[in-house]
Amino acid sequence: MNAHRKQLIALAHPVYLSLLASVASGIINTVWVSRLGSAAVAAVAVATNAENVLLGMALVFASGTTVLVAHARGARDPAAVRAAVRGGWALFGLVTPLVVVGGLLLREPLARLVLGGGEGAALPLATAYFAVSLPGIAVFFAQQLVDGILKGTGDTRTPMRLALLANGLILVCDPLLIHLYGVPGAAVSTVLCRCAALAVGLRALRRNALLRTAAQVPPAEPVPTALRRTLTTGLPMSADFTVRQGGALVLVAIVARLGVTAVAAYSIAYKVMYVATMAFYSVRQAASIHTAHTRGEGNDSRRDIGRQAVLVSGTLGLAAAVLFAAGAPWIMAAFGAGPGVAHQGVLFLRCVGPYLLLMACFIALGGVFEGSGGAPVLLRVTLLGTAVQLPLAYGLSGLGLPGVCLALALAMAVQCAAVAVRARRARRQEETGVCLVRAA
Repeated sequence: MNAHRKQLIALAHPVYLSLLASVASGIINTVWVSRLGSAAVAAVAVATNAENVLLGMALVFASGTTVLVAHARGARDPAAVRAAVRGGWALFGLVTPLVVVGGLLLREPLARLVLGGGEGAALPLATAYFAVSLPGIAVFFAQQLVDGILKGTGDTRTPMRLALLANGLILVCDPLLIHLYGVPGAAVSTVLCRCAALAVGLRALRRNALLRTAAQVPPAEPVPTALRRTLTTGLPMSADFTVRQGGALVLVAIVARLGVTAVAAYSIAYKVMYVATMAFYSVRQAASIHTAHTRGEGNDSRRDIGRQAVLVSGTLGLAAAVLFAAGAPWIMAAFGAGPGVAHQGVLFLRCVGPYLLLMACFIALGGVFEGSGGAPVLLRVTLLGTAVQLPLAYGLSGLGLPGVCLALALAMAVQCAAVAVRARRARRQEETGVCLVRAA
């Protein structure tokens, strides 16, 4: 097996389980809330999708810290490791209060926006969920930063264990708290269980060998400088993810034009897709970490990492497309969906395959860009893709959920083409530079 592919799989495996466990809370909530009716499912769907957008804000300090710690580890510079960690915590302290207070104050307009402005039964339920989940974002953000620091050191297994702990507790607590409090009970369960995992994660930071060594030396730069460096590194990655998830949130509002049944079907199917998309993002994180650790090995190494990342993720995307198409009826039945919701969900899962395959390749290759400092390129491509996706989805929504799938696939094809053009241009620039050096 190719050495880079072997390392990518070794890093991606625990990252995948970690990411999958993280989105499992939304899936578990949906399973239990689905027994309360379509309005309750729609409410939890828009609330958890909004949390995905907020996760993009956490990536400013979480992913930025991961890359900086990984670079410092590769350079064997404990002073830089300590500075990166301090910068991450400082930026966390700046961003988190703004997000929590602003989101809490705007919870009802946010719920109204993502539900398409409707005044139905789902609106008060989504607002009630936000009233609990948005203050709990502080815990969620801290958990993301702890995971990011550990991943930067090369430890992707501890974040996996923390995610499994949190969601194992949610699995136990959800039935009781949803039974007692309804939709808000799902949010209470998620926040409390994340608190337990965060406590364990903070203890893991103190036990990490690299971080203990870094704590014994003076930081390479003061906190304000480290904060700015984390912001500069993490902002393009955060913006990329936020734009992508923001587009997904607007897409829910577009689907809402088709009715509550379509929203419920779309929300269930989209959560099922997380089983696949989190695999793509795990390869992306693995590629980012591995590229950062091997940054000094030259362009050939980076290109090989990119090829192997696309191979691994593309294989996963193809397998997911086939499995979803074949197993769609059983998947929807497992969520207890009624006949109307099940029909719409099966249709979506059977049409979404091309989008998944294209997304797998694009997301995985993005990790190489992130690890080598090319995150701003990805942000521009994502902005282009979102600008194409949303108008297409609005125009094609008249075809129902298959039209939405077609819009997703076409927009992702545009993004893949844009990345291919950018990579080809970069290769030509490198070849030109080599020729100039030889000529000199």
